[in-house]
Amino acid sequence: MNTRRVNGTLFEKMLRNGLANLRQHRDEINALNVFPVADGDTGTNMCLTLEKGIRFAQSSKELYPYLKMLSEGMLFGARGNSGVILSQLFSGFYQELSRCAAANVADLRNAFIRAYRVAYRAVVCPVEGTILTVSREGIERARSQIDRSTSVETLLSIYVAEMKKSLAETPDLLPVLKESGVIDSGGAGYIYIIEGMQKFLYGEVLKDEALPQEAAAPTADGTVSETLFNEDTVFEHGYCMEFLLQLMKGEQYTQRFRLDAYIEDLQLYGNSIVATQAGRRVKVHIHTFKPAKVIAASQEFGEFLTFKLENMHIQHAEREQKLQEKKQHRPVSVVAVANGEGMIKTFEELGCDVVLDGGPTMNTSSEEFVKAFSYIDADAIVVLPNNKNVVRAAEQAVQLCGRTNVTVIPTASMAEGYMAVSMDMRDNADIGQRITLMQEGAKSIRSIGVAVATRNITRDGVNCTAGQSIVLEGDAIKAASDDPFEALEAALNGVEGLDAYECCVVFLGEDAPNADEERITALLEDFNPMIEVTCIRGDQHIYRWLLGIF
Repeated sequence: MNTRRVNGTLFEKMLRNGLANLRQHRDEINALNVFPVADGDTGTNMCLTLEKGIRFAQSSKELYPYLKMLSEGMLFGARGNSGVILSQLFSGFYQELSRCAAANVADLRNAFIRAYRVAYRAVVCPVEGTILTVSREGIERARSQIDRSTSVETLLSIYVAEMKKSLAETPDLLPVLKESGVIDSGGAGYIYIIEGMQKFLYGEVLKDEALPQEAAAPTADGTVSETLFNEDTVFEHGYCMEFLLQLMKGEQYTQRFRLDAYIEDLQLYGNSIVATQAGRRVKVHIHTFKPAKVIAASQEFGEFLTFKLENMHIQHAEREQKLQEKKQHRPVSVVAVANGEGMIKTFEELGCDVVLDGGPTMNTSSEEFVKAFSYIDADAIVVLPNNKNVVRAAEQAVQLCGRTNVTVIPTASMAEGYMAVSMDMRDNADIGQRITLMQEGAKSIRSIGVAVATRNITRDGVNCTAGQSIVLEGDAIKAASDDPFEALEAALNGVEGLDAYECCVVFLGEDAPNADEERITALLEDFNPMIEVTCIRGDQHIYRWLLGIF
């Protein structure tokens, strides 16, 4: 082909191919994350963000109306830092082409330039060595190679080639990438999208299957209202499955179990997969439309010790119904993000008006925040994202809804959010002072998480292998060990002034037995006999324990 102009119909086909290419490499991108736990993975968030935009946009022969709806859908559907930046890139792309029925090569070149400029402006403190750098350097290096004779295919080929050069240089710009031995995951994801668009023009149409949508339980007495689910319901959210699989030794079972290969098989049937192995037991979370396929694939290796299957359409409908319940007017309303039944209940008991379920990887979209704001009647709204990967989605939601009374406190963990809302003084008539107290509360706590490493990594002077317990404070790896208590003890040895802290709250994750409470309390008291330890059943995913020390 020798394409000279791209209209809305062609662009949609190209972009769908870009999504298919991105999705095929999603796990490769996820593996590039410098954060070695399955929390807010870049590939997954970029897929969900782009998919939301494509589903929202209506097909159009003219380019600008399609781009307008695509951009809006992506802005609202943005998940995680990578998803927010991706949505801003496409927002800039649309802004440049907002009057184009069809774009020529010069138009597309200018749109890619406008795209990175808009994305840079959207980030308060742009960091080089990221998707921002890759998108900027790619088109700036390519622009001098483009002239009137250049086809769209050639433009995209040059753009992709230059972005790949830039991507290879990202570890030299961002030390954490070099230390982790990876390139930037967001930049890699963006390249796969553009590369997929290029492939379509060269006749390579990639097969793609739509992902199940997002998650979320029957009513308390086990019955389901016909208003939530009946014979006319369009079933579009699938099932949420969680189970503990015991690997077996019998002749009827396959003995060569490899976690990575098993996860690869599960990806044929669903998404939002979190799978960890401890000895001969495998803990799995997956969203799927084909639970029987997942069961069959799992029983090749063993049998279920525990099993939970929930209709996510009902969960989604119940959340919508709950959000739409008219809230009474408050001077200050708090919106928090959490995962795990215990954590959600804890934030509700602390007085949060809306607690959004962030799911196992904490990737709440901007749209979910906007909806929450619309159901609140308050003089001021405070948002606690409770994960560094959710902060930008919350901030983008504030811009999208146009409200001036929303304050996002950039809490990076649920422990920080817990402390922030605990410091709120509801009987204080001074709204500004209440918000200040919550901000100070979030900063006053040291948040430490214990999880299972998803890959081998050496960082911050710590060597860890996939499957080991890893202790994190912020982005820093503090310790790693086969035994979680040994890992935590090693990390606490590095906490300066631990004997000066007065309290510690410990949230026990879904895989943590209640017996952990006694051992953690004893461990903390060995370091500081005067510290007061409170353990709460959080049932959060990913983190066996979340500690907040203050």
